[in-house]
Amino acid sequence: MNEEMMAGEQLPSLADATAAELAEACRAVLDSKKAANIAVISVQGRSDITDFLVLATGTSAPHVKALADELEYKLSLRDVHPLHADGVGTRSWQIVDYGTVMVHVFDRESREFFNLDKLYKETTEE
Repeated sequence: MNEEMMAGEQLPSLADATAAELAEACRAVLDSKKAANIAVISVQGRSDITDFLVLATGTSAPHVKALADELEYKLSLRDVHPLHADGVGTRSWQIVDYGTVMVHVFDRESREFFNLDKLYKETTEE
């Protein structure tokens, strides 16, 4: 039995959510599972593939996987399913693509190496 059912509450569907609402829902799920350094970055008008990036850091390889798995599970309860998920079998970086929102869950080393925060922060300052 999941937490929502145990508490007797059902969260509203996100099937018709805006990209910003979906990004916030992703942030909340990741935060509830103790992700570190969560960033929600709007790339509307600057990206052809998504409107928002949600970046988060896990403390270990199992934590990275657990964060991505929990995100998919919790959003599926709210009628939202990824278009694609990648990184299955990798230990350092998982991507969950919801179309208008793309979620990247890294371990610390991968997040520092790829540095998407800096790349997209610089594009927002133009």
